[in-house]
Amino acid sequence: MNLYLGIDFGTTGARSTVIDSQGTIHCETEYTFANNGQQQPELPSVWQKALWDSIDQIPPTIRRQVRAIAIDGTSSTVMLCDTDGIPVCEPILYNDARGAAVTEKLRAIAPHNHTVLSATSSLAKLLWWQEGGLEAHLTTQFSLCGTGILPVVEKLYFLHQADWLAFLLHGKLGISDYHNALKLGFDVDTLCYPNWLIEGIAGAATPDLPQVVAPGTPVGEVRAQVGDRFGFPRDCMICAGTTDSIAAFLASGVNLPGEAVTSLGSTLAVKLLSHTRVDDSRYGIYSHKLGDLWLVGGASNTGGAVLRHFFTDAELENYSTQIAPEQESLLDYYPLLKKGDRFPINDPNLPPRLEPRPTDSVEFLHGLLESIARIEARGYQLLQEFGATRLTKVYTAGGGAKNSVWSAIRKRSLKVPVETPIHTAAAYGSALLAKHGTQI
Repeated sequence: MNLYLGIDFGTTGARSTVIDSQGTIHCETEYTFANNGQQQPELPSVWQKALWDSIDQIPPTIRRQVRAIAIDGTSSTVMLCDTDGIPVCEPILYNDARGAAVTEKLRAIAPHNHTVLSATSSLAKLLWWQEGGLEAHLTTQFSLCGTGILPVVEKLYFLHQADWLAFLLHGKLGISDYHNALKLGFDVDTLCYPNWLIEGIAGAATPDLPQVVAPGTPVGEVRAQVGDRFGFPRDCMICAGTTDSIAAFLASGVNLPGEAVTSLGSTLAVKLLSHTRVDDSRYGIYSHKLGDLWLVGGASNTGGAVLRHFFTDAELENYSTQIAPEQESLLDYYPLLKKGDRFPINDPNLPPRLEPRPTDSVEFLHGLLESIARIEARGYQLLQEFGATRLTKVYTAGGGAKNSVWSAIRKRSLKVPVETPIHTAAAYGSALLAKHGTQI
């Protein structure tokens, strides 16, 4: 039997799903990051351990039948590596807005309203590295013999999280997919890096940009040592990956323009399948290429992480049952854990709004759920105002899909049917990508 493995690296952990040619699930695993995967110099080793442990959890009899593997990662989580693929400084996470410091240079380089014009874009992070001087950000793990003298790195590679994790499996350094590379500035119309990007980053501290292929493209067979360690077939193929939210979209099976997927995980991401491409950096709107259609959307920093900051999972379940979803909460919040959002308001300095806080925990939770639903609805409204195909139905992926009260609140706010697809896990979407092994 031919099996296909998808591995999802989200904000709080890694998950894997193994499916067969009919899409039937044969195995699922989960690995939770220590400290919820927050910024830390040893983060690459945390990811590597999560990758190996996720695979280790899969029974050997299943691993021996895996024909292809694909990995998704968080969008715009980026890193710099040397020629051996060893990270030379700590990665910058998807929601890190330090790129705001290079806003002027970013605007001078990129076209008006381009997707990269965001403090959290991959390109903003690359420019921040260049402007700040790479030496200042090299981690102490690369100092020599405790002297504080840093090694000379003659050549650097700029990679996304999913790129580097796939490299650990196939050994070919510097390959990405055009979903991950979109916020770096890769042009999905011409399928190349535009001249404004190449010229804008040119200089002494310019790393090699990754070669970009279509998501799902076979890149190379699994490394011999990896195959031997886990028992993968010698010809097991590692395919180019995608981002976590697009993997969740693929898992849903949505293929009709006007249908959308909202990923309610630690953050909130919306993706609307559209005949029309829409890009507007003022609001954090961007479009991914998906066959002959466009996946239009954006990602907000609001979401489940805010809820878990105030409530345990048991409290969320208990208090939710006490909410009347047909009644609108008048509490008007903008739930964020720290200042800054990406969509539908693209402002790295946007302050959280979590007051007034009622003494009744049920009322407070109702206000949070209602406010996140309003942000989601405003996001879809914006997409349509700028020309995306009219919204007809929303499918929900992520942990938030399990909360029926929240779904009812969102249905009232969105004014379209809200459903949970059969498959919601991003890892399932990546497994489909591995199965197809063709351009998505």
